Order: sequence, then structure tokens, then C-alpha cells
Amino acid sequence: MQTYADIIVRTILAIFSVLLIARLLGKQTISNMTLHDFVTNITLGSVAANLAFNVPLKYSYFILTLGVMASISFLLSVIAIKSSKLRKWISGSPTVLIENGKILENNMKKIRYTLDTLNQVLRSKGIFNLSEVDYAVLEDNGTVSVLLKEDYQLVTRKDMKLAPSTQKFPIELVMDGVILEQNLQNQGLSKEWLENEVRSRGKRIADVLYAVRGTHQQLFFDYYQDDIRKPIDKE
Repeated sequence: MQTYADIIVRTILAIFSVLLIARLLGKQTISNMTLHDFVTNITLGSVAANLAFNVPLKYSYFILTLGVMASISFLLSVIAIKSSKLRKWISGSPTVLIENGKILENNMKKIRYTLDTLNQVLRSKGIFNLSEVDYAVLEDNGTVSVLLKEDYQLVTRKDMKLAPSTQKFPIELVMDGVILEQNLQNQGLSKEWLENEVRSRGKRIADVLYAVRGTHQQLFFDYYQDDIRKPIDKE
């Protein structure tokens, strides 16, 4: 019984330790995973897993290992920021896959990137005709950035010579049925104003699941009762 309790404690410690280190290393560890971040995450996972089920492993060894790993990872991040040459070795560098509409097969061979993978990535971006692509670049984090040829690029307000519109960051007013009073105060709004807006739509605050004021000050409300007779459920 003592062994089971020890494993539970070790697992909890491993999870919180990895979470703490991830926060210390920064959001880029998960959002923009480079080669350096990938190696760090795999190693952290291995060490944490060993702590969880490898009972003979001392806690002090685990803490020391995580401390050394976190220090090395942080040091590599600092070096990558200060040195562009070492950054390429630590984090990797982008690879051009398509240039001026031409597929660079030699670049693709170097990184073992297939045409099937390239077509799949383009389709995921809504591009089914490779002839529409001017440039495609494989970034450090494994994503592909695409620049379409001018004939296939979306028209912007500037292209149409339309006057720019004022936009603001969307503000959440209700989340999971709870009024976010701090957000209201920061925008100079009151709870009474929100209740009036909801009432004008024939609803009560208790009916609201989610409410947000959008980039153009428009209000969006989603209610607990959606009045959909047959909701789609594919599971």
C-alpha cells in the first residue's frame, strides 16, 4: 500500500514540476516549438515519467536533473537570442520549398520532405492548386508559410481604397454563465447595462452561456437553450 501511495505522490510531483519548468521557460516552449524546444520537452517527459514509476529513484536526483535541464534550456535560449549563427544550430532555420512558383526538390530532399506532405499541408490551408503558390517556406516549428501569387491573393480594404474602420480588442462579458465584472469595469460598462441588453433580447442573465463585445462593438450572445431541434452529433 505504501508503494502505491509513493507512486501517486511522485506522479503529482512530476506533473507540477514539469508545469513549473514550462512556465519558467516561456510560452514559446509549446506555441513555437523549435528543435531545441522539442528535445527539451521529450527529455522533461522522460525524466518526469521515471520519477512517477521508478520508485528506487531518489527525489533529490530528480530535482537535480530537472534543475540542470532547465538551466541548460534557458542558457541555450539566451545564446540563440544573442547569436544568429548559433541560433541556426540550436533552433534550426527555415527551408524554402517553393520559390517563384517552382518546387525546390533539392531543398526538400535535404530535409526529407515529400511532395505528398507538401500537397497535404497546402490543402489544409485551402490551396488545392499548386500553381497558385508563389512561395512556400517550412518554418523552424514545422509549419509551412505560404505566399500566394498576386492573382490569387485576397482583396483588402486598402486595395479597394475603402476608409479604414476602427477596431478594438474583443471583450468577454459573460463566461460559462458568470458575469466578468472586472471586464465591464475596465470598459466603463455596468452590470445594469448588460442586463438591459440581455432583457432587450427577451432573455435573462441566467440564460446566457457566453457573451462578448466584438471588434466593432457588436454584441454576441450564446444561450444555454439553443432552440436547435436536432443538433449535429457525429460521435
